[in-house]
Amino acid sequence: MHDFLKILGINDVNAGATTGGPDGWLKTGGEPLVSYSPIDGKPIATVIQANGDDYEAVIAQAQAAFKRWRMLPAPKRGLVVREIGDALRAYKEPLGKLVTLEMGKIVAEGCGEVQEMIDMADFAVGLSRQLYGLTMQSERAQHRMYEQWHPLGIVGVITTFNFPVAVWSWNALLAAVCGDVILWKASSRTPLTAIAVQNIIAPVAAKYDLAGVFNLVIGSGRDIGEKMLHDERIPLVSMTGSTAVGRRVSEVVGKRLGRSLLELGGNNAIIIAEDADLDLALRAVVFGAVGTAGQRCTTTRRLIIHKSVKAAFLERLIRVYKQLPIGNPLDEKVLMGPLVDAEAGADMEAALAAAKQGGGRVLYGGERVYPAGCDGGYYVQPAIVEAPPDLPIMQEETFAPILYVVEYSDIDEAIALHNAVRQGLSSAIFTGSLRYSEQFLSAAGSDCGIANVNIGTSGAEIGGAFGGEKETGGGRESGSDAWKAYMRRQTNTINWGKDLPLAQGIRFDVE
Repeated sequence: MHDFLKILGINDVNAGATTGGPDGWLKTGGEPLVSYSPIDGKPIATVIQANGDDYEAVIAQAQAAFKRWRMLPAPKRGLVVREIGDALRAYKEPLGKLVTLEMGKIVAEGCGEVQEMIDMADFAVGLSRQLYGLTMQSERAQHRMYEQWHPLGIVGVITTFNFPVAVWSWNALLAAVCGDVILWKASSRTPLTAIAVQNIIAPVAAKYDLAGVFNLVIGSGRDIGEKMLHDERIPLVSMTGSTAVGRRVSEVVGKRLGRSLLELGGNNAIIIAEDADLDLALRAVVFGAVGTAGQRCTTTRRLIIHKSVKAAFLERLIRVYKQLPIGNPLDEKVLMGPLVDAEAGADMEAALAAAKQGGGRVLYGGERVYPAGCDGGYYVQPAIVEAPPDLPIMQEETFAPILYVVEYSDIDEAIALHNAVRQGLSSAIFTGSLRYSEQFLSAAGSDCGIANVNIGTSGAEIGGAFGGEKETGGGRESGSDAWKAYMRRQTNTINWGKDLPLAQGIRFDVE
């Protein structure tokens, strides 16, 4: 077993549920779940999943904790989150390496994901003194009107494999300073990273007697996920994953009039104009298309490039692709690790076959490769596909490193091509033209939740609200005023006079 697993408290067999209380991990009674590393397909450790009784025990503890936690002043909740951030700083390297081992992204990205958690903690600490409401002017004399924000209760957080810890922090740390308690259902592909996070924050929870504030339940979507969706004790479910699963979440939670915060699929494009800085664009396209082996929701999947620069740019892009070190992501010289599993590899093969059938032409890559010492992992050459503008497979989000290249003649055509997909997460344009960039950012431009100029689609900062439109779900997490999703708004009117005037001048006099 790797040394960093021992540092993080990961054993050969681990329990799959905790309330963060003094008793530590529950003696869960569900089925065993083996976590396999995508690096070599070998087992890392086993988790005993939670069953229905475990779930009920955690919910009961969370409900009790909420009654205490919501009454603690927000700045003091912020101090707790600050110590969680400090704990994450102390374990950044081992947790980052565990992300790499269990998910397959390179070490730089794994540690970068933990740094995102740390940054999120810092952001949440500042936010704890800024949960602002508004003061309004009353039409009635000697009346004061204002609004304030109160915590919701239990926030359910369902995360996916490709960002196994950062997405938890976007939700949990903001929700915590807002006064909510958290029930985390981690991906069944990456349960060990979730267990490690709970182990890291356990001393902080013990210090402040926070049993029930930061909860984790590991189990299947069928057993635990469905319970969360139907559970009226959970007013908000935040879910990151595929559009298909997001539809299910929206349907079930909406039927009980609960709230859902959805971060779903992306089908992101970069437009390269005729006046673009091609050196800058090249770096952005390579990281956007190849980073995390194409398994980010913000991965660059489409390149819409002006016909005058297409040939020269593609020649340079293919040259870079041929030199990419692919292999064990724990090796710091490697820039691209494996796909998460063979199923992801089959999806990539099917997408490339569909691209060829629809008139696309593979310019480079797409083959499976076998790096030394990585037997059992699914490694591929990233693919570049020259595509007609109406290629059907381009409508789909294939979670793999496939970059479709489409040429255009004028900016209006480029923006129309850009918006002609069902997803709307991240977007970018590379240009030196003020007119092009402003058109791209206008109401008639990109229809995505994130639109960048001379920056790629992948790698958003935590200060901006993260999320997208259309089939991406419409949710917003992380920065800006995303905190409002985790709270309920209340309008207050105070009469400090001796009369009782009614609004709109209505008279209703009684003796």
